[in-house]
Amino acid sequence: FFDFDWKKEVWNLIFLLGAILGGFLAHTYLSDGTAVALSPATVNDLAALGFGEPSTSASGVQPDELFSWEQALTLKGFLILAVAGFLVGFGTRYAGGCTSGHAISGLSDLQLPSLIAVIGFFTGGLLMTHLLYPLIF
Repeated sequence: FFDFDWKKEVWNLIFLLGAILGGFLAHTYLSDGTAVALSPATVNDLAALGFGEPSTSASGVQPDELFSWEQALTLKGFLILAVAGFLVGFGTRYAGGCTSGHAISGLSDLQLPSLIAVIGFFTGGLLMTHLLYPLIF
């Protein structure tokens, strides 16, 4: 899974650049700057884990305790982001696709490997949310 020929798969880099450019264009031209409304239950659950009130800006979607530069430049913050990024990349490569690809395309094609992958994604998400997340924070 670590043997990857980038010259043969250059479309991956173009896709990455397109995702970055698309995000920039959407934020610049399609966003009105208002924050996403979070459920009060979500805010209470995050407060129980030590996260403060979400900010009122559009950047308030992510908790500042995780995604601010002050936290990212700490050892704990850096390790969380580095390990999470590695696990997402490795899991996508190991599963043969991303969550959206398996859940939308794979399940609509009635592919058994996609069903198994989606069950694994949901199980992993539940384990992370209810077991690992409270331990980390």
